[in-house]
Amino acid sequence: MNVENPELQAEPTDVANNKGMAILAYILFFIPLLAAKQSRFAMYHANQGLILFLALVAVNIFSTIVPVIGWLLIGPLANLGLFILAILGILNAAGGRCKPLPLIGSFRIIKH
Repeated sequence: MNVENPELQAEPTDVANNKGMAILAYILFFIPLLAAKQSRFAMYHANQGLILFLALVAVNIFSTIVPVIGWLLIGPLANLGLFILAILGILNAAGGRCKPLPLIGSFRIIKH
């Protein structure tokens, strides 16, 4: 069952023209913000990439502060989980879907 974001129905031409930017949003979220501002599809994935980046920063700060357990358990497991979320986001973007990432995908910072 494909549960896509009901708020955003990307147009097929927008998806076709900006699929590369949407994929790139999970690696460097700010590139679509500069190069594809007009694309709702790219902006949706830029938002998901930004949320993923902020989660990554928060997890790494937290795991650095918490001695031993943070360094050996929390940090590696959380980073692995966020890496998996990035792969899911890339697969969604490559498939032309606007599906939110599990756990963190419901937050919205960038207007799309």
